[in-house]
Amino acid sequence: MRLRHICTIATSILLFGGLASTAEGKTKGSGGAIAPGSTGGTGVTTTTTGSTGETGTTGTTGTTGAPNPTAPLADLAPIVLGRSQSDSVDYSGPVFELTAAGLVPYTIPSSSASTAPTTVAGGTTGPTAVAGGTTAAATTSSDIRPLSTDLPELEVPGSTAVEIKIDGLGLAAAPEDAPVQVQEVIWAANRLIGLPYLWGGGHQSFYSPRGYDCSGTVSFALHGGDLLSSPLDSGQFMSWGQRGQGTWMTILTNSGHAYLDVAGLRLDTSSADDPSNLQGPRWRPLRLDNHGYVKRHPVGY
Repeated sequence: MRLRHICTIATSILLFGGLASTAEGKTKGSGGAIAPGSTGGTGVTTTTTGSTGETGTTGTTGTTGAPNPTAPLADLAPIVLGRSQSDSVDYSGPVFELTAAGLVPYTIPSSSASTAPTTVAGGTTGPTAVAGGTTAAATTSSDIRPLSTDLPELEVPGSTAVEIKIDGLGLAAAPEDAPVQVQEVIWAANRLIGLPYLWGGGHQSFYSPRGYDCSGTVSFALHGGDLLSSPLDSGQFMSWGQRGQGTWMTILTNSGHAYLDVAGLRLDTSSADDPSNLQGPRWRPLRLDNHGYVKRHPVGY
């Protein structure tokens, strides 16, 4: 009986130990389950840190401060006259001429003062201007002249073109900072200044010594900068080049009229918003408003 009792006690001890061992295992297992749970909590904290990191990414938005490809209007050549600007400001800065030897100072011929007509804001009056202001119907043989080929290629510092009176005609000096094509457009247009307005002039070919109409004038100027291979009318210009205002040049066009704003000057056959009230190809003040016109510009300019 005593031996059997001892065995029963031993069995009970072993059984109690197994239960205790099992219970301990569950406790450790629970502890093990809690540990990952704690780590998971840390993971949540890490995710929060990740959100802060995203805020850092938002800092990259600061890069948006870089120049916008579309360029703000302030960085483009103006196409309207500012409220504080005058249409009769005379340029008094340095003028240069492009020669085979490079840029050299240019002096306006003194003879201009004696032979030039009276200067008016944005244009001229007098004998020389009469031919440039007449229409095709009033053109006589004495009005016909070869397109000027010996005009000086003038430049002024900066990025804005200016009009300079030479022998009674307002010729444009191209800005030194402008691309060569822009300068050549300006110099080509100078060859037309003073010619009469002629409907259809400049469309059969770029050469029309009797006169030019609006789109013929714009076509001739663009051709001078190697930007146009054949003349276009105002309606065709509405889909030419790229849409919107250009950096250096903008064509303002609709089905009935077209003109060109280049480097801050307006090349136009119409005297609208021009105190000179003269017709024909001329450099004129920018308009106060270009309402009713589509804006197009040469690709890249």
